[in-house]
Amino acid sequence: MSDRHPAVLAEAFEMEIEHAAFGADQLVSGSPTSGWVPLNTIDGVEVGIWEMTPGVVTDTEADEVFCILAGAATVEFLDPPAPTLALRPGTLVRLHDGWRTRWSVTQTIRKIAVTPREDDKK
Repeated sequence: MSDRHPAVLAEAFEMEIEHAAFGADQLVSGSPTSGWVPLNTIDGVEVGIWEMTPGVVTDTEADEVFCILAGAATVEFLDPPAPTLALRPGTLVRLHDGWRTRWSVTQTIRKIAVTPREDDKK
């Protein structure tokens, strides 16, 4: 029997996250991996924890709001162009569907993210 209160979904800093390598179409440098653990879905909105190890990748973003829990990185906005954003614990970010980005992770980052559930996108 667990001592954890039923309202606690997870220990954000302690939970294990299974990782996978990025595809060659996203990889810029290094050998970064990433993983996602969904925690809950509320009215079609998914809340989860995402993590990425050091390296550089490009991505096409989905609608998302996230807060960095740990680590250090930068996000360069390629399209539409915008100033590069430094990510550190406490940084709160809003991404929009279709934005092209380049993630440069120097210390493994872990974020809690809120995004439309995959089935509800479109």
